[in-house]
Amino acid sequence: MLIRSALQNCLATALVAAAAHAQAQSGAPVYRCPGPPVLYTDALSAKEAAAQGCRTIEGTPITVMQSSKPKPGGGSTAAPSAASAGSEAQRVEPSQQRSRDGERRRVLETELREAEERLAAAQRELASNSERRGDERNYQRYLDRMLELKANVSRQESDVQALKREISKLP
Repeated sequence: MLIRSALQNCLATALVAAAAHAQAQSGAPVYRCPGPPVLYTDALSAKEAAAQGCRTIEGTPITVMQSSKPKPGGGSTAAPSAASAGSEAQRVEPSQQRSRDGERRRVLETELREAEERLAAAQRELASNSERRGDERNYQRYLDRMLELKANVSRQESDVQALKREISKLP
């Protein structure tokens, strides 16, 4: 968190410096506009800047802060023996892991069968409803309905493919 705020400070300082440099080069005033994220720009007119609540940064002092370097190892001060003991506590027995993997495979295979059934139903619906109906005097209504049916088939196909990929990743 400390590193992120230090990087944000450095980035903001660099933006202010760049904006001041741009102002010196182009002669146009550079504005600092409020809001997340704070915007530094010279592309606004004076009226636009006033409407958005922007202020010029002309004559504003620029503060540059030096950030400290992060400590190697993520800055953790815990002893190595404590870290290795924590990782051992998170280990799972191989038999328990196999049972978890087996359960996951069963769940994914069940979902795959259901997704394949939904895909087949969507394909049947597309095939059976491909003719124009009497209430679709406007051709665009027919096109919209067909587009929706095709999108449903496409969505179901991508679901089936995603489930097959997940199953293939299992041991």
